Amino acid sequence: MVWHRSVPRPAALTPGAATSHFRPELLDASSPEGLRDLEALTASGSVSAVHDTIEDQLDELIRCEDPAVAQSTGSLVASRRRICDGTPLWQWGTWVFYPWNGRLVHVLPRKVFQRVRTDRNRNKIDRVQQRVLRERRIGVIGLSVGNSAAVTLAMEGVGGSFRLADFDTVGLSNLNRLRAGVGDLGVSKAVLAARQMFEIDPYLDIEVFTDGLTEESIGPFFDGVEGTRPLDLLVEECDTGWAKVAAREYARRREIPVLMDTNDRGLLDVERFDREPHRPLFHGRIGGSTSSDVAGMNRGELLAFLLAVVDEPRLSPAMRDAVGEIGRSLCSWPQLASGVMLGGALVADTARRILLGELIPSGRTYIDLDELIPAVGPQIAPAFVRVMEEVR
Repeated sequence: MVWHRSVPRPAALTPGAATSHFRPELLDASSPEGLRDLEALTASGSVSAVHDTIEDQLDELIRCEDPAVAQSTGSLVASRRRICDGTPLWQWGTWVFYPWNGRLVHVLPRKVFQRVRTDRNRNKIDRVQQRVLRERRIGVIGLSVGNSAAVTLAMEGVGGSFRLADFDTVGLSNLNRLRAGVGDLGVSKAVLAARQMFEIDPYLDIEVFTDGLTEESIGPFFDGVEGTRPLDLLVEECDTGWAKVAAREYARRREIPVLMDTNDRGLLDVERFDREPHRPLFHGRIGGSTSSDVAGMNRGELLAFLLAVVDEPRLSPAMRDAVGEIGRSLCSWPQLASGVMLGGALVADTARRILLGELIPSGRTYIDLDELIPAVGPQIAPAFVRVMEEVR
């Protein structure tokens, strides 16, 4: 449909209030209050679809407790009755309403939901470790590259509480590496990540900082507000020089470990401020520079600072070539989805091991796929040659 300029666009097509919702509504239909709220919600016209697989989820729960029960239909039925304890199945569990897409989803109660959702982690992550991980709070700054890390952490059950910070919104050029669709354009990157994580686990505790990390928000981001816990680990993936340094200054004072993935050559950076509270930032690569110093840098100085942070001599050839073109033929750093997804895996795996007490040292590790899976010989694939000839 083509909208004439004299015809107002529907509010649903205009980024604004509808793009800011990120927290689902949890309804317990077994309580009078929850039932009343559920009835009001369904009567409001806000629900676009109902998704109810609670019986299948219940059967999964029973199999998790005793895989042998699945062999007997009679045993399954008896187990369902025992677990529900007389509550009608439609009222048992939790109804989750996602306001950004209008879906109403029926899921298991919190404790058993978490048990079933992470059951296939066993015994790579045992149940005691899973409980420990759910008690941890993780901060992620920069939700473009950081989206992969945040979503992977949520999927793996590494962290039960999160704080997400990013001032930017999803643009079309982000879709080469960000797990999003064209319907997400204009949405805050922090909000998008929170939505994706809540759709995996509606029981997570997530706070978003849509202005990014600022002098006003950095304290609450690390320490929380009254009644909330401080961070246990930080994942830093932002491009803003001041925020990169200020975040580490705060983390070092609070003895919080920091992880960073640059997604070039699979670089994972680990700073164990929890074990080394006097460790120099970025392993000493920026000397004594502070966040105040970085805030006063001009464009050229900031680029030199960022190149020192990422260790320019060890960049990939393609990235080294790109540096001189930024601001000329390139608008920013080149990044690929494959590198970003690899970085998410590296961050999540390392975060899990640190939070479980493993002695992962500070330092930098390269998981360079070009080196690990090298091309054999200089020959170019015939199919590629034919395509290039056709282009010419």
